[in-house]
Amino acid sequence: MKSSPPLDNALRVALVTGSTSGIGAAIARALSRAGYAVILHSRNSADTGRAMAADMKQAIYIQADLAIEADRVRLVSDAIAAWGQLDVLVNNAGISRVIPHTDLSAATSAVWHELNEINVVAPFHLVALAESALRDAARERRAGCVVNISSHAGVRPKGASIPYAVSKAALNHMTRLLAVSLGPDIRVNAVAPGLVDTPMTAEWTDAQALWRDRAPMRRAASPDDIANAVLMLVDSDYLTGEVLLSDGGLNLT
Repeated sequence: MKSSPPLDNALRVALVTGSTSGIGAAIARALSRAGYAVILHSRNSADTGRAMAADMKQAIYIQADLAIEADRVRLVSDAIAAWGQLDVLVNNAGISRVIPHTDLSAATSAVWHELNEINVVAPFHLVALAESALRDAARERRAGCVVNISSHAGVRPKGASIPYAVSKAALNHMTRLLAVSLGPDIRVNAVAPGLVDTPMTAEWTDAQALWRDRAPMRRAASPDDIANAVLMLVDSDYLTGEVLLSDGGLNLT
């Protein structure tokens, strides 16, 4: 982890989990362009994370496995220590498993536990660990802000697997519960993307065709589309408890 430069009092600090590729990288870059000091994170991809941090005006990288409680504690502790504050937490890191919804036996207990730990327990724990710093942000600057990256699968009966969809539905409801519990000092919202164009989804030809043919916007989202939605929620001083469905209008059809 490189040492952090002195922080201008006008700046704010954001931690973005899972931020070395795809949606997370787009969010981190958008926040950096908006003037935030950024803490990048990933479980792997440490070289990429360090290179990204070097390219940003004020950024550091921290490697941590969010399935391990001690790593979650260290991640938040190191993130706060970097500049002595934390204003924004973006819970972007998540995992998925592709299992046909009709194949109930393939959705084993191990799969349920694995997805729940990363997609539900880890975001909750990170919020709990960051709560004090986020409340300090409210007293000294602006309300602290949490944005959870969910999925349209948590809103509609869709998704790569039933365990994945259920974990995202739980994340959505947790977002609303935390908004009630932590306001007004801390605002908590979520963005629920549909299909997003990333290297992982490039070969999802059926899904790509679905968005081209049925979504009013006639395309999947880009990572920057989702980053812009996150930035809008971060910039708001009023919105909380919202789950922003960002699927190009596919849910309307």
